[in-house]
Amino acid sequence: MSTSVDVFIDYVCPFCFLVEPALEELRRDRDVKVNIRPFELRPDPVPTLRPEDDYLPRVWNDLVYPMAERIGIPIRLPSVSPQPRTEKAFLVLQLAHEHNIAGTYSQAMFQAFFQDDRDIGDEEVIVDVSRTLGLEATSVREAMASPARKRQHQADLAYATETMRITAVPGIVIDGTPLQGTPSATRLKKAVDALTTSKGCRQ
Repeated sequence: MSTSVDVFIDYVCPFCFLVEPALEELRRDRDVKVNIRPFELRPDPVPTLRPEDDYLPRVWNDLVYPMAERIGIPIRLPSVSPQPRTEKAFLVLQLAHEHNIAGTYSQAMFQAFFQDDRDIGDEEVIVDVSRTLGLEATSVREAMASPARKRQHQADLAYATETMRITAVPGIVIDGTPLQGTPSATRLKKAVDALTTSKGCRQ
């Protein structure tokens, strides 16, 4: 039986992008089901961050760039200011889930923001990125305007914060057990192996 791995992300979090190679290796080497779940770091009306202020450049210089260089992912601090809200992109994530391309869609959103410096809060950018993955523009626009999807998104955020107690991203929960930080592939596989062994002992 596959081990469930819930990955809570926000598309403006560089560490969520940088954990992608580790998750891909986990998918390749272990029998897991990875579930991409939304978590907005700064939901409306909380102000989003600005790259021209001190905080983002300091974090990027001290943490993001060294990690990206170590992993081998080209990445740069986006110039979009203030940083975009991600609700609309997450509404389309629901559509991507329905087409079984949630992982591919999320990767494309990260690349658009952190490699192509595009405003992923802009509806036309979201439509353009989605179309490259085979999603119809009409369906994407309908998803962003759907009251039902907005209600589902709020329920998903409540699940993250109230049920799973997620406070930071990437928030990785393996079969109900949270894993702190931005784990390597080795750490992810060890966690999956330990839980698999534990479940086997209880059966």
